[in-house]
Order: sequence, then C-alpha cells, then structure tokens
Amino acid sequence: MTIESSDTQAAQRLTAGFQSIRKELGKQIVGMDRVIEELLISIFGRGHCLLVGVPGLAKTLLISSLAKTLSLSFARIQFTPDLMPADITGTEVIQEDKATGDRSFKFLRGPIFANVILADEINRTPPKTQAALLEAMQEHQVTAGGQKYALDEPFFVLATQNPIEQEGTYPLPEAQLDRFMFNVRVDYPTRDEELEIMRLTTTTKDPQLTPVLGKQEILELQETVRRVPVAEPVLAYAVRLVRATRLDSPDAPAFVKESLSWGAGPRATQNLILGGKARALLKGRFYVATEDIRAVAHPVLRHRLITNYSAEAEGITSDRIVDRLLETVRPEGEDGGRLPEVLGS
Repeated sequence: MTIESSDTQAAQRLTAGFQSIRKELGKQIVGMDRVIEELLISIFGRGHCLLVGVPGLAKTLLISSLAKTLSLSFARIQFTPDLMPADITGTEVIQEDKATGDRSFKFLRGPIFANVILADEINRTPPKTQAALLEAMQEHQVTAGGQKYALDEPFFVLATQNPIEQEGTYPLPEAQLDRFMFNVRVDYPTRDEELEIMRLTTTTKDPQLTPVLGKQEILELQETVRRVPVAEPVLAYAVRLVRATRLDSPDAPAFVKESLSWGAGPRATQNLILGGKARALLKGRFYVATEDIRAVAHPVLRHRLITNYSAEAEGITSDRIVDRLLETVRPEGEDGGRLPEVLGS
C-alpha cells in the first residue's frame, strides 16, 4: 500500500501535537495519562466521550483545559432536574423591528453551538432533556421551529457522570450510551500524583495554557485518521471481538452467555477501528495493529455490554468481561496483519 507524503506529514504533526498537548495539560493536570490519551483518540476519531468518575478528580478542569490547548470554543452545561431542551439547543423569540413595527421570529442559539460541550453530570436531567443531545451528537445539527441549524465543526460532546451517587438521577438509555465512542473511567490519583496536585493547587500560581492546534488543523487530522490503512486480519479481529459479545452468536464463549443480557452492536466495531487508527497515529505509526484494537477495547465496550442480574449479584462488571474476551479471542498470527509502512521510513 502506498502512503501519500501529505498523509505522512499530517500523521507526524498529529504525533508531535499529541506530545505538545500532553505537555501543556501537564501545567494544570497531574497524571491521567491514560485518560488524556483516550480523550484525544476520541476527538481525532471524531467521536464523543463519557467520563465516569467520583467528584473532585478534575474531570471538568481537564475538558476545559483541553479545549484551550486545541483553540476551540467551549461551553459547559450543568445538567439539573429542571433543565429544559431549549436551554441546550436554543429557542425562538419574537423580535420587533422598531423602524417598521414588523415582528418576526429569531432563533437564539443555545450553548450547544460550541466546539467542545461539557455535559456535566449528564445523568441528573430527565430523559426529555438528555434526548436533546441525540440529534446534535449524531447529525451535528439541531432543529428548532422546523429549521435545521448546523453546529460548528469540529463538534464534541464530553459528558461526565458520577458513578456512586444515583439517587434522583436518570441513567442514560442504551441508545444514547451507544452514541458515545468511549466510556472513559477516571480513577483516583496515585500517592505521588496527589502530592503533586497539592503543590500545584494550593498556591497562587495560575498556569497559562498555550494553544497547540487550531480548528482547521484538527479537521485535517480527523481526515488523516480515516485514511490510515487497516489490514484484513486486524479488521477480522475487531469483528470477532465484538461478535463474541452477542448471546445468539456461535462465536460467543460460555462466560458471555452466562453474564450478559445484551452485547455490542456494529457501532462498537466501527469505533474499535476508528479508535485503533487514531491511537496508531498518536504512537507514530501509519498502520493499525491488533495492539491498537486491544488498547481501545475497554473504553469502547464497557458501556455497550449489559450485564444480567446474575453477573451483578456476583460483582462481575463489563470490564472483567472485556478482560476475559481479550484473553479468549486471539488475533490471527503474532503480528495481526501488521503493515510494513512506518512513519519516516
């Protein structure tokens, strides 16, 4: 397969940009290397991301800081029980022309018209308001008064969710969860990381972030991601991995049929491939290996595997099932169909 020089240059820019972004975020964010990597893979894969973690882990700060390093407009929407769909998408108001006295409707854009949307505690608002995000996430547009309004590109919804406090919340339905490319788990910092957090956040120091990439560069890099070649054995491995989660599939192992009530759909396979492509570029490669598919398997599958009552009673989580799937479903050959092209070769 021939690789265009422009693709190679764009891939090298993405790799260099990734390192620069991590360096800039390090001025405000301590640790979270895996979370940052998965966020960037989601963004360059043109997907949305759900961050799940207990309060106080800098999820909001991470997203707002990331928007600054990418020179993107940012809007935070705090989801509450009384939030209405129009509070997100915008509303039509009657406007009077003082010169003629004529009245007409004018659409006032809501906070959804930004490049990076932080949907904070998305499970705290009723389904009617949650559904206001569906069209925006899937079609990159909103409809009001019979008119369609295109959203600014690039467009990402980065939502947060608290996993421990469920009273008075509205769990996202499976159809909406499936629209998130990744479900990223945010864990507690290590001891050394927590010490560094105390040093950074308890002084008067206010670090300033420098933009690394602009809108047009991000759009070009998103196109580059989709041009990354994938060998047939790697495609076949991603398909086998997802099909193994479906109860009615002959490829499903016994532990899947015992623990799941529902498996992942084709969108999971698509996101495994797109995530693998973006990760390969971030690692400096212009080909996708099975290691890339395996690396993104947890964030892609953990919110698409629905455990049954028996598994929940035994404390079996979707992450544990993905672990066993990765042990059970093996790629064809040691290299997984690896291609010979390497950046700079």
